[in-house]
Order: sequence, then C-alpha cells, then structure tokens
Amino acid sequence: MGDTGDEFEFRGINHLALVCSDMARTVDFYTNVLEMPLTKTLEIPGGGQHFFFDCGGGDQVAFFWFPHAPSQALGVAAAAEMPGGGDIVSAHGSMNHVAFDVAPERFEAAVQRLRDKGVEVTRIINHDDSESTVSDEMHDGVWIRSAYFRDPDGILLEFACWLRDMTPDDVSHAPADAEGRRVADPAY
Repeated sequence: MGDTGDEFEFRGINHLALVCSDMARTVDFYTNVLEMPLTKTLEIPGGGQHFFFDCGGGDQVAFFWFPHAPSQALGVAAAAEMPGGGDIVSAHGSMNHVAFDVAPERFEAAVQRLRDKGVEVTRIINHDDSESTVSDEMHDGVWIRSAYFRDPDGILLEFACWLRDMTPDDVSHAPADAEGRRVADPAY
C-alpha cells in the first residue's frame, strides 16, 4: 500500500489482543471456522489465558480470557450492529472491528464459505468515493470490498479485499477535532 516512514519501519500488525468470554469457544471458532492456526498459548497470573492465532502475512490475532472480566458492551466497546444493518458507532478508545485481508480473486468464495459454515454475514459491500460511500454495483471507482460477521463474543469482523493501491489523491479530507471542526494539517 505504501511506505510507513523511515523512523519506525513498521512491518504490519504484530498482534491485536482482544478479550473473549470463553477461550474454548474462541479457539473452536478461530481454528475451525476461520481456519487460523493456534500458534501460542499462555496461562497468565490470576487464572487468565492469552492465546495467539496466525491470521496470515506474519500477523497474529490474540485473545485474553479473564475469569472476572465484565460482560460485553455492544454499542459501547464495540459496534452494536453490522454495517448496513444499523448503528455502527462505538465508544472513543474502543475497537470497532477487525478486517482480515482476503485476495480479491478469492473474496466471494471466502464469504460463501463463511455462510456455508453457518456464519451470519452481511451482503458484500462495494466501497467507493460516492456520497453514500457504497455502491450496489461493481465499477471502476470501487476501491475495497467488504463483508461483515461476528465472532462468538459479538466482536465485529470483516473480510476485506483491496482493489487498487491508494495514491496521494486518496487523502483528501481534513481530520475533525473533538467538536467536529475540520482541522487543516499540512503534516498529512
């Protein structure tokens, strides 16, 4: 996609650590449904666990299980609805969803495999630069395709496939501050 800069030389996501309510159920879903190999397991002080799954490209998705963690808070710590089905807002500092990269030529088959395994999946969403940001039809302006689903704890997941490389022209909106004002920042 692009350079990350010289100072840190990022190579991608090492791992993303999420929290589950039932590690056995999480292992079953990520290994058997999503076919991600379990690569590392840890028992942590206090009775918890920390397990890692290979999600491709040298990256890992990891889960903590804490015996006394609070219950999930959809609509606060995670999106209450899937895109296209309602409100996708989540709280500041929360994680809204995790998108797994799928090759464009395998995308539709991957979505169908989820459905075949009994996973509820949204329609395929073609993201473009129109005012609505989505198109019902494929066209040259679609830059990424997505389909969303949830894991057993309600974590919003996405299969996504890039359809083109991003260019400097794709960075054309000023960031908003906490009050919603657009802030001109020549640094980006």
